[in-house]
Amino acid sequence: MIEKNLEIIKQRIERSCKKVGRNPDEVTLVGVTKTVNVDIIKEAYSHGLINFGENKVQELLSKKDILPENINWHLIGHLQRNKVKYITDFIYLIHSLDSYELALEIDRQAKKSKRQIPVLIQVNTSSEETKYGIEPENALTLTKQIAELENLKIKGLMTIGAFFSDPEMVRPCFKTLKKIFDKIKMLDLKNVDMKELSMGMTNDYEVAIEEGATIIRIGTALFGERNYNKN
Repeated sequence: MIEKNLEIIKQRIERSCKKVGRNPDEVTLVGVTKTVNVDIIKEAYSHGLINFGENKVQELLSKKDILPENINWHLIGHLQRNKVKYITDFIYLIHSLDSYELALEIDRQAKKSKRQIPVLIQVNTSSEETKYGIEPENALTLTKQIAELENLKIKGLMTIGAFFSDPEMVRPCFKTLKKIFDKIKMLDLKNVDMKELSMGMTNDYEVAIEEGATIIRIGTALFGERNYNKN
């Protein structure tokens, strides 16, 4: 099942990229492994997937040590400050940085780990109170503040689009993020290397790619409804 699902996703990535004249190699697929057991993750890994994303630090830690060392682990869910210290030694990319206070804690723990941690700033492009993320109008100010912290490297932006059955309805969220991305990129700020746009999930990743996504976060389309929504 995993092999077939991966092939379908790759075909759709290629189709979406072709539609807008992009190279499919520009798009990184992150398998979202929330509630997915390690045997299924190993199966996806055996078919060439090395980027996996977890929503919660505790679940990430429970899987990390029993899976291959060369997996790139992404923290894609809301990150509590008291959990930062558990991931700074190894985390590949934090997608969900949405406050200066959290940035300060990541900076402090990264210094202890003697690493410069790659991060994405999460922007709430849907204006939904139930979603985390900085408001679009405050994203530039937060970026400038975080750029002053030596142990973080801002690699781009992330958003979770509004959920609609019609993915076209989510397109404005992705357009908003791309506009902010382009604006920040033009400033050429210290410690800011705007390369990544993490946006697009199972229901809307093709539209996200058309709007410039470089990272898509896929759970259900890859691992199936039962595993992904178990909790």
